[in-house]
Amino acid sequence: MGYAFASVVETVQLNKRLRRIVLEVPELDRLQLPKAGDAAVGIYFPDANRPKCPPPMDCRDGVWGYYDATTAPPGRTYSIRNHDPISNRINVDVVLHGHGVGSTWAQTAAVASEVVVAHARSWYRPGPSTDWQLLVADLPGLPAAARIVEELAPANQAIAIVEVAEEADLEYLPHRTNVTVIATVGTGNGDGESVLAQLVAAQPLPCGRGYCWFAGEAGQSRARAKVSPRSTSLGCSAIRYPRLLAARLRGVG
Repeated sequence: MGYAFASVVETVQLNKRLRRIVLEVPELDRLQLPKAGDAAVGIYFPDANRPKCPPPMDCRDGVWGYYDATTAPPGRTYSIRNHDPISNRINVDVVLHGHGVGSTWAQTAAVASEVVVAHARSWYRPGPSTDWQLLVADLPGLPAAARIVEELAPANQAIAIVEVAEEADLEYLPHRTNVTVIATVGTGNGDGESVLAQLVAAQPLPCGRGYCWFAGEAGQSRARAKVSPRSTSLGCSAIRYPRLLAARLRGVG
């Protein structure tokens, strides 16, 4: 699994908190992007020392990366909202939050400016015998949740529990008749205490074999513990981050 240089070809303000960056990646195949709905990549930005483009990565023991912390460019991990292997383009939807390096990049990225893309990964792995899915996400997890919902087969049933800042954020989610959306507005996401765990614990679960996908801070991972004892046939995948790392690793500025 390698890395690749990419250039910005378009930016779109989706709403007050989400900005889409369209990247052209000529050597997209080098990333070996997972096909999962929550596929993500690390994006490394130019900085004061290299204002035009980040430097190439080094390979050690078969792993590409920046191994000198004193010269490594800043970077963040973002979900891939969608990608086109024909045009070698990927879309990343960045949650704008404060004045972090990711938010600054998303708001100021100019067409033709370059970044480095690497470390493709994913977590979403429902089994073939899954009867229903429980998708749980806060605002930074919304782009991945939206892609999962969008790619969900019509015959697959899902419950999406999401925590957003405003009602308008819910319009970002695709509307599907096979997906029930339960939302909490104005909680978590740095604006207050998250209630994802409580909502998950209170949610009645369908019969059959279920799968839970969770994208939120590590402190809310107890949501899975609340669910699991109630269903002996529930598989789980979790993207869990401590509060301090959430902004750096999940697509918040």
